[in-house]
Amino acid sequence: MIVFRGLNLCNQGDFLIFPPGDTKVFAIKEIFVPVTLTEPGDIGAFVRAARKAQGLRQDDAAGAIGVSENFMVRVENGAEGIQWGKLFQVLEGLGLRVVVDMPEAAAPLVAAELAKLRQRQARSRNRRAAVKGGDQHG
Repeated sequence: MIVFRGLNLCNQGDFLIFPPGDTKVFAIKEIFVPVTLTEPGDIGAFVRAARKAQGLRQDDAAGAIGVSENFMVRVENGAEGIQWGKLFQVLEGLGLRVVVDMPEAAAPLVAAELAKLRQRQARSRNRRAAVKGGDQHG
């Protein structure tokens, strides 16, 4: 049973049906299925399945997402050395998301580690900007 805006709804597979007398039926847009990856290359199978489920060819998916077809092929084949930024671009473009299960003891540390990461990234961007600025004046 699902409660939506004070109404008890019956969950019938992929549909939510309002109580008798109300004719509204809503299709659930997306259902996510949790899957565990056991090897780094496993993500390629999920990318390929998501692309095929959308009826897309590799070149069309790659173009729509903004990566090369070669990169898409490498991801789907589980190649090592994939760039994280582009990988997440592919995942987002195909409607895939990454969820991390972590030990309870690590959870309180995440916010502090993310803050440190953002500081390191900012310092790195500032250094690169300074080097580019110095090159233009020299």
